[in-house]
Amino acid sequence: MEKAVVLLSGGLDSTTCMAVAKEAGRELYPISFNYHQRHSIELEGAKEVAAFYRVKKHLIIETNMELIGGSALTDRAIAVPEGDVSRTSVPVTYVPARNLIFLSYAVGYAETIGARYVYIGVNSVDYSGYPDCRPEFIEHFQAAADYATEAASAGKRIEIVAPLQNLSKAEIVRLAARLAVPLELTHSCYNGGEKACGVCDSCKLRRQGFALAGIEDPIEYEKQ
Repeated sequence: MEKAVVLLSGGLDSTTCMAVAKEAGRELYPISFNYHQRHSIELEGAKEVAAFYRVKKHLIIETNMELIGGSALTDRAIAVPEGDVSRTSVPVTYVPARNLIFLSYAVGYAETIGARYVYIGVNSVDYSGYPDCRPEFIEHFQAAADYATEAASAGKRIEIVAPLQNLSKAEIVRLAARLAVPLELTHSCYNGGEKACGVCDSCKLRRQGFALAGIEDPIEYEKQ
């Protein structure tokens, strides 16, 4: 069984991505990050998801992106805005270079454990306008990774897999349902409360996805 490192935030997309890796017959090695995010409750979800899939090891890396700032998710002086599902501009919840940093860690980890795949649940259809979720970013990161590792030099290329890249949120929800993803364990809200706020970008996109998929969302919201 080939190993796969999976970027697991504890949200809907990353958890569904891990289920896709499992269906592909990969041995799962999830990696999560405590980057001092406002919504750190998602890490608890990630731990529960990892336990659900009975992984051998769930790696949680501490990296303080609060020091960089510039995002409502890492700077509590910047308010999380009310969501807009039709937004195309980059919102203040964008964390500068987050996926670039996370994927770099993941590729290093993959090389260390001999994994040939790194799975990431980025999506460029129903998303918040983040530049590091675009297919162009994944393609260029792959090109960089091909030159950055001993594994690639030895003919053991580490492949970046983004199975949700071209799916709408509704399609992701349907895929999650088909794969029996533990949706009740996932956290998507940017505000990070015990209950999802229901009004941030992430909550609105999630709720819209479930509604269009015709599937009931098992988590609770502060505002209906």
